[in-house]
Amino acid sequence: MLPRARHEYLLRQLALRGSVRASDVAAALGVTQVTVRRDIAVLADDGLLARVHGGAIALDDAARKPAAARTLVGVVVPSATEHFAEIMRGMQTVAEAARIRLVLSVSDYRPDVERARLEQLLDLEVAGLIIAPTTHRDNPEALLGWLESVPVPTVALERLLPVTAKATGPDSVRTDHVRGVFVALSHLADLGHTRIALGCYDRTPNSRWVREGYRDAVGKLVLDEAPQFPLPKGNDDPDALADALDDMLAACRRERATAVLVHSDYHAARLVERAHRLGIEIPDELAVVAYDDELAAHAAVPLTAITFPKREVGRQAVRLVTERIAPSDDGPPPARHIQLVPRLSVRESCGAATVN
Repeated sequence: MLPRARHEYLLRQLALRGSVRASDVAAALGVTQVTVRRDIAVLADDGLLARVHGGAIALDDAARKPAAARTLVGVVVPSATEHFAEIMRGMQTVAEAARIRLVLSVSDYRPDVERARLEQLLDLEVAGLIIAPTTHRDNPEALLGWLESVPVPTVALERLLPVTAKATGPDSVRTDHVRGVFVALSHLADLGHTRIALGCYDRTPNSRWVREGYRDAVGKLVLDEAPQFPLPKGNDDPDALADALDDMLAACRRERATAVLVHSDYHAARLVERAHRLGIEIPDELAVVAYDDELAAHAAVPLTAITFPKREVGRQAVRLVTERIAPSDDGPPPARHIQLVPRLSVRESCGAATVN
């Protein structure tokens, strides 16, 4: 098709609809998105339309709504509180600059709800999808196949996807929890601790990586064997958590553990309370590092903690999906699997000099 015919088609669609997406025009005309973007650039230089991310809008619309978001990106997360709320804040900072409107759906950790939410977002004609799947424990290969079947560019959030010989999977961005645990134990080892216990709340997607990171760090740092305790949730049965923490503290005393890593920071804060009731001084008799940093600074003894890069996870997710929706003239980028390393926030509970 000649350039003039393409230009006429673009202007006609803008007159009818007010906006066009480069991907839709490319599909309708049987040309590449690169060709359509070049046509849009020519028409914009001639003052016949206004370029926006992913397409173009009519000049009247541009004058009326100079900041209107023209690209919808769906976001499916298991919860809109705590961890994912902070990730969403990071997403929004990039989305606003890229003229993207994020459409949020919450799955409540239910795979059936998750799939229904995804279908609803596709019905809204989202241009891309960011999802933290709840099905990661069931069958990793099936999860990978499901994500690859989604008909729009997709980014997996805070999940480690399997690697297969046949497919690289969708883009992903996650916190490197194995490395985060290593950072925590390295800090305690540098302070002279050789026997470091672990308390882990296992009913979270991150717990398996916390345990893997602990085993990895103990081996690499040549640490002595120390108690490992599964911890209950606590909110639904505070007495059960108190009993578990008392058992853990008794085991630390009995087996001469001088430090402990506790996942999560809520559990670590409760540990400090139980230690005080039992006459155990924090950090003089037991150094404590929390894995997560939502509440750590507000514990009775402010907790040294591993701080997740939540906002940066959100920012990277939007950047990844944006580059898939509107690739550069060089074509689509290769598959990218980004892992971000958490940082250590040093406070009073480990006995080191605090860092502001």
